[in-house]
Amino acid sequence: MDQRTLVERAQQGDHEAFAALAADAIARLDAAARLILRDPDLARDAVQETCIRAWRDLPWLRDPDKFDAWLHRLTVNSCLDVLRRRKRRPVEVELSPVIVASVEDASSLIAQRDSLDRALRALEPEWRAIVVLHYYLGMPLPEVADALGIRLGTAKSRLHRSLSVLRSVMVLAEAPAAVQVPEGQYA
Repeated sequence: MDQRTLVERAQQGDHEAFAALAADAIARLDAAARLILRDPDLARDAVQETCIRAWRDLPWLRDPDKFDAWLHRLTVNSCLDVLRRRKRRPVEVELSPVIVASVEDASSLIAQRDSLDRALRALEPEWRAIVVLHYYLGMPLPEVADALGIRLGTAKSRLHRSLSVLRSVMVLAEAPAAVQVPEGQYA
């Protein structure tokens, strides 16, 4: 059964149709929430809140073909609500393993993951959401804009600024630390 039919049946109160829609999307929603919130427990809470909101508000979804974008928008909004309630950013980070074709030592991989994590934490949650939806979930920018309820131009400018911040944080992380030499002494 295609997604549009499932959405239409779920809009009429079919629990099994909604369960099928949720089961199909839950892994993507959890991945996006983990990347935005940087905490697996908070991500599960946000995804659960998203599913509750989706069931409650599904009858008012005007275009069943835009279900995925609408669901991603609910997920981002749930993540932002969780962060607002929490009032602080979590420290705990869980990154999925990266499969690397070339042989690299483990310490360089850990350093790269650490600097990328620091760079992502430097972004505001709204900006991090755009990066996550576009680069990690592979959504085209028009869909990202639709999912977040913003104009395409706004999404483009936020993505551009986010990438600038990420680059500057990554460059600072790779720059060698300046050696402080006390005055009157030679280096």
